[in-house]
Amino acid sequence: MITVSKDSMVTLTYDLRLDGKEGEIFESATTERPLIFLHGAGLMIPAFEEQLIGKKSGEKFEIAIPAASGYGEINEEAVVELPLDIFKVDGKVDDTLLTPGNSVPMMSAHGQRMDGIVVSVEGEVVTMDFNHPLAGEDLHFTGEILQVREASPEELSAAYSSGGCGCGSSCGSGDSGCGDGGCGDGSCGEKEVGAGCGSGCGCN
Repeated sequence: MITVSKDSMVTLTYDLRLDGKEGEIFESATTERPLIFLHGAGLMIPAFEEQLIGKKSGEKFEIAIPAASGYGEINEEAVVELPLDIFKVDGKVDDTLLTPGNSVPMMSAHGQRMDGIVVSVEGEVVTMDFNHPLAGEDLHFTGEILQVREASPEELSAAYSSGGCGCGSSCGSGDSGCGDGGCGDGSCGEKEVGAGCGSGCGCN
């Protein structure tokens, strides 16, 4: 029987909790909408992939990942102040865009795509938090491997040649299937962040 290893296609379900095994479910992948990924392609949290190695179809798993091995600790330097002008389109700012708590797709001075959370807007200054939403959180997964199979040449080619966005939320799964990794189709109108955010700001 094929077991999980590099370049195998893995289909699984999971429940993610942030407060240990007894916490409320933060995110799930179900049998109807499972997580499907190529193991070793760099789309999942490395610690998550490592603990799946050797498991087979039908096997259940429980994986605890401390924040430092997940999305990292909260980085205070990832909270930055940006000029209001960079959010203007035709000289105007969309007030609904800069609502505190709203996620805004942006781009660093080096072309790196990132999502920032609006913290506050005061006068001509917008404070943005570029920490991953799950930074500082310990992750606890429980789930089941539904299928493990060899990846086709086409799947391998697609995974390693796309240079893709990866996936956007817990365990790197986006919406339980890697469909909305936060990068969209390149036409989401990202704002460019100035040089002060060029180091990556703690983003993926």
